[in-house]
Amino acid sequence: MTQTTTERLYSFEEYLAYDDGTDNRYELVDGKLELMNPPTFRHLLISDFIELAFDTEIKRLSLPWLCFREAGVRTGWRKSRLPDVYVVTAEQVKEVLDESAVCQTAPILVVEVVSLDSAKRDYRYKRSEYAALEIPEYWIVDPIESKITILLLSEGLYEEKEFTKSEQIVSATFPEIVLTVEQILAAGNIE
Repeated sequence: MTQTTTERLYSFEEYLAYDDGTDNRYELVDGKLELMNPPTFRHLLISDFIELAFDTEIKRLSLPWLCFREAGVRTGWRKSRLPDVYVVTAEQVKEVLDESAVCQTAPILVVEVVSLDSAKRDYRYKRSEYAALEIPEYWIVDPIESKITILLLSEGLYEEKEFTKSEQIVSATFPEIVLTVEQILAAGNIE
């Protein structure tokens, strides 16, 4: 369960500089700091797998893109999220290389891996924030429901397609990537 601080509202700049002396990670939601629970190992394994798949495809195609895990994305005036994985252009990072790892312009693609405490946030709140930011592609990887939802931005709203089992993912950002739902979810298992 996420905890929200209620002591006061924070500006985006205050959020970037916030340090409570711990390793806690926060998202900024309408000026309030929301403490993020540590991810599960399954969550981390799936995120690592996706990041590696994206990095491999970026290198294979010699794209001027970068892939990051758990870096921030500013989604509004007093809002910032911590997606599990996202892809940005190198140009987006170049000018802010020595600043906090929070992208202030829309990534090309964002991925959220659902956990028990994040389902509502990933399916509802982040969906609307990412659409408002005009992120072209948003993946919701759901190991609980054994499905992956790919959302593509069209006229300001997301159109979604669900994939399950052995279905191959269809990505507008990575049209040649060969990944199935089973492969991605299996990355969260240890044999």
